[in-house]
Amino acid sequence: MKISGFSFGRNVSKLYYPIKESILSILPICDEFIFVLGKGDEDDNTREILDTIDSPKLKIIETEWDTEAFPNGTENAHQTDIAMQHCSGDWLFYVQADEVVHEKYLPVIKARCEELLDQEKVEGLLFRYRHFFGDYDHYVDHHGWYQNEIRIVRNTPDVHSFESAQSFRRIPNFDGKSYRKQEGTHKLKVARVDAYIYHYGWVRPPKYMQNKKKALDSIHKGDKKANEMHQSAQAEFDYGPLKKLSIFTETHPKVMADKMKDFDWADKLNYNNTKLPNRPKFKHEKTKYRLISFLERNLNGGKHFFPFKNWELLDL
Repeated sequence: MKISGFSFGRNVSKLYYPIKESILSILPICDEFIFVLGKGDEDDNTREILDTIDSPKLKIIETEWDTEAFPNGTENAHQTDIAMQHCSGDWLFYVQADEVVHEKYLPVIKARCEELLDQEKVEGLLFRYRHFFGDYDHYVDHHGWYQNEIRIVRNTPDVHSFESAQSFRRIPNFDGKSYRKQEGTHKLKVARVDAYIYHYGWVRPPKYMQNKKKALDSIHKGDKKANEMHQSAQAEFDYGPLKKLSIFTETHPKVMADKMKDFDWADKLNYNNTKLPNRPKFKHEKTKYRLISFLERNLNGGKHFFPFKNWELLDL
């Protein structure tokens, strides 16, 4: 059995993504890792960071992005597909640049891949998620934040990244561009793996968080619209009150140790005041969603009511 890790990114370093930690976190169980590096700005040094990973498993593919040919975030899916096309494993393990896997889960993940290798009806593996927010001690487990997602897929020609590269679909006769086309696509048949993906996409200094939001808006809405949206935005992102969020009491992945030493923005976070900031509320701040979350935790075992499911779950 062979496992290929893969990911993609552009301007990763200047937006404070833990890309090195992300790759290193799954590298021990991967036979290779493909990273598709888009051409970034002149002040981006993602390539230099990747070059510090001393492993023959890492292969870097350099690309140019074209958000006009692949609008509405689908350039993300296009770049993900490029990475997949260079993978040679039986299973393809996808981690986004802000996703890290705890070392305690690696044996579990590998064993699950071995167990299901010959069960061809299984097209992917479904992971649970922990969304950290603001700092490394708080996470969001409210309604509206996805609890599960596909991160390992079987290496078959019809499986492609989908929409903005959050998930995957089986797309027969794929034309190479229609990543948002619903008709003719099929949800993957997946099995659960008892492991979490630690998502650090909302843990970065407020200045970097604001820059990241603008970069994502540019990919999804175009540069002109993104500039208009952020013209009057504050220079630093406002995470709002953290007091009512869940506290993380476990350990973070060992590969995150050095990154966590850079945490120096505690003085810019709101730990005590519950007053909401003067901006549109996040879902987890709205009364409606807080009530739904309360009911989910107390009446539904923590599972979301009517969650988004881009998969068909097999009982295996």
